[in-house]
Amino acid sequence: MPSKPRRRTGGFADVLAALPPQEERQCRNLDDPLASGGFVDAGGRYWRLARGPVDRRLAKRLAVGADEMTLGLRGELEEVSPGVFAPALLTPEERPAVWREACELDHLAYEFRASGGRTLLYLVVFC
Repeated sequence: MPSKPRRRTGGFADVLAALPPQEERQCRNLDDPLASGGFVDAGGRYWRLARGPVDRRLAKRLAVGADEMTLGLRGELEEVSPGVFAPALLTPEERPAVWREACELDHLAYEFRASGGRTLLYLVVFC
């Protein structure tokens, strides 16, 4: 009769069981609007990715003429609902300085649209 195989110890399951419980992250449910194709802002408006990355000329026009502008996930975040965060929209006063800073750094620009034909410039700035 064959002998019964021995149970191995010190395997991967034992290592996983010994790990401390994972801490709950404060920014859970933070989806990348570029990967998911859109996001809901703090005002409850859904912004759908329309196109991008857009060229520099269109980005410059959107920086001036878009209804809203955001720095995306690198900028400030607003809590849309408990535990769900979205990019914060910039005030009209903040927009020129943010655009100038983005032009000095490497960046990508995306256009988002919402109901009523509203447009949003979504900047991704790389350090």
